[in-house]
Amino acid sequence: MAGVSDAELKTMSQDERAKALGMTTEQLTGKSLYVEFDPDAEERFTYPWAPEVDFNKRTEIDTDDMTSTQVNSRIRSLMAEGYGTIVLKNPRGKHSLGVGILSKLNLIIEGSTGYFGVGLLDGPNVRITGRVGWSCGENMMSGTVLVEKNAGSTFGAAIRGGDLVCRGSVGSRTGIDQKGGTIIVGGDTGALSGFMMQRGRMVVCGNAGKNLGDSMYDGTIFVGGDIKSLGVDAVEAELTELDKKWLTRKLTQYGLMPDKGVDHFTKIVAGKQLWNYDNLEPSEKKLIL
Repeated sequence: MAGVSDAELKTMSQDERAKALGMTTEQLTGKSLYVEFDPDAEERFTYPWAPEVDFNKRTEIDTDDMTSTQVNSRIRSLMAEGYGTIVLKNPRGKHSLGVGILSKLNLIIEGSTGYFGVGLLDGPNVRITGRVGWSCGENMMSGTVLVEKNAGSTFGAAIRGGDLVCRGSVGSRTGIDQKGGTIIVGGDTGALSGFMMQRGRMVVCGNAGKNLGDSMYDGTIFVGGDIKSLGVDAVEAELTELDKKWLTRKLTQYGLMPDKGVDHFTKIVAGKQLWNYDNLEPSEKKLIL
């Protein structure tokens, strides 16, 4: 970089290096993926082939001797019959239960699920009374998922909408590649949570592991406990009154409001110094990272 030697760059802070390398002169502005829906719009925001179900029409499935494929097929058959509340009993950690449900439904899973549970959802409300394995709620579009106990790694991977809530603690890489929606963790989260986050909000009531928000492009992370370390381009920001009101409403909604309120939460956002990363020379990229 003209006028600045490599030795001088190495002694600078990350912000100083970014400015010296010209990374903050052409920031991307005015672009957002958020979509505001008109509540008075006449369009029917459901799939045209989605079955009409009655939440008061309830049934149960004993999944003990069934495969995941059989369970998911049975759920769809019952929805076609108008059942709006379905209870799965004896899931026994089966993988991929309740995936690909693209319409409204109350789904209650009494027990624990394995990997990739309730992924690819668009509309249903799900409550899981036990634990969940890796990648619960992956690519969720809308609706709610409430896990009463703990969750494995990659909780909410690539989530795009809705509320994904775990009352307990979760593993590493929570919300990896998150594109929207809200992830709430009542306990702790592991390393690399919020990695490559693009949109949405993540709330961790407990502690966060190493490299929180590493390489995040946008979005917001709130942490109520300690942060082991921040990842590349993740920076602390001011917790505004609007943030506090949103946290209070959201945590109260799911019974996770701390006794001491929300003033102690730390807000993490993208430093946006990597937005123009591709324009740098290889030697300049090393200095930033």
